[in-house]
Amino acid sequence: MDKQQIKAAVCAAIDQNRDKLIALGKDIFSHPELGYKETRTSSLVQRTFEELGLPYQNELALTGVKARAAGRDHRATVAVMGELDAVVSPLHPNADKQTGAAHACGHNAQITTMLGAAMGLCLSGAMEQLDGDAVFMAVPAEEFVELEYREKLLRDGKIEFLGGKQQLIAEGAFDDVDMAMMVHSMPGAPTPQFTAVGAGCSGFVGKLVKYRGKEAHAGAAPHDGINALNAACLGLMGINAQRETFKDEDGIRVHPIITKGGDLVNIVPADVRIETYVRGRGIDAIVDASKKVDWALRGGAMAVGAEVEIVQLPGYLPIDTNRQMDALFMQNAAALVGEKNVVDASAMPAGGGSSDVGDLSLVIPTIQPVAGGFSGTAHAMDFLVCDEEMAYINPAKMMACTVVDLLCDGAEAACQVKAEYKPTYTKETYLAFWREFVKAQ
Repeated sequence: MDKQQIKAAVCAAIDQNRDKLIALGKDIFSHPELGYKETRTSSLVQRTFEELGLPYQNELALTGVKARAAGRDHRATVAVMGELDAVVSPLHPNADKQTGAAHACGHNAQITTMLGAAMGLCLSGAMEQLDGDAVFMAVPAEEFVELEYREKLLRDGKIEFLGGKQQLIAEGAFDDVDMAMMVHSMPGAPTPQFTAVGAGCSGFVGKLVKYRGKEAHAGAAPHDGINALNAACLGLMGINAQRETFKDEDGIRVHPIITKGGDLVNIVPADVRIETYVRGRGIDAIVDASKKVDWALRGGAMAVGAEVEIVQLPGYLPIDTNRQMDALFMQNAAALVGEKNVVDASAMPAGGGSSDVGDLSLVIPTIQPVAGGFSGTAHAMDFLVCDEEMAYINPAKMMACTVVDLLCDGAEAACQVKAEYKPTYTKETYLAFWREFVKAQ
């Protein structure tokens, strides 16, 4: 078969499994699980891989799963990814009543499209015509939530990183993968068929801040206390005083919340806690802003004689999407939904959101197009699938056909991507960057 015939067979196999894929997407949507706890969804992925006859590894980064479909030759390996976890959105009508988890970011569709691509490539016989391998990965813990829970996992030595792709890099799960792709949801798109390719996203670091003061009776003897809430407020004011030093083009965003403001209203607050991100479009800008935020937070404590502990959390790095892979994906997207519905977003400013797919893109060639089919607002109670074909089926075809482009004809396109890609980090220097950041701040 030639390339177009292989693609046609792949898409036909996906169409034949359309009802099954949509049912999978709805099932996952109805059973949301938070990061590093996605045991039910992980089991569903494993059962699907077993049905496809794919050998797989499980318990990667606690709940991740990785399957490999071998081609007739092994000149390159392309990974198709989907994210297992939900976000915290307790007001969502489909939220888990105990955890507040809800698939208000479309990760249920990501897992479905990853499995759809696997069905298309494996059930069509396409892999027998390709000169490389396809890897299908269910990745945990993309949403940066439940930080205290994940910090405990860190302390217990179960993980080193809070993000699933970061943890998989550290564990070596990408050591035998040459390039990777996934499709993210885009709620409120101009049309349900809308697809954007090459969009950037910001990076960030996280911080857990604990102010310690001294308790005293707030009415009778406040002079005997040290007010940790005052220290925190001064720290936040210090951050605001730094904002004029952030360059507009760096897109720096600092958005703290106070998660504990004291214990009782008639006791001088002695235990006050803050969580914050420091976001930006470039690594150097993020590191610089992070230092300034720490100066401000420490200054708040010093001003009133309190103590402060700042726990640095490795966040996510800005994405560097691979333009060669983007171009192939755009062609396949246009063939499915029409050129008018496909936008090259590479020249647009990076968005304010972040993902650990950015970290991966700095180690191996990676793309993350976004697609419509969703209504409402990301991470909000009104987020829903509004077009099942676009949410669950078309992205599976787009990714599977892009795999065909990369791995057919001697895997020429994949080999070209490998040869021309200049990584920002090796695996070793990537890990060293985050480890040094945590120590130095």
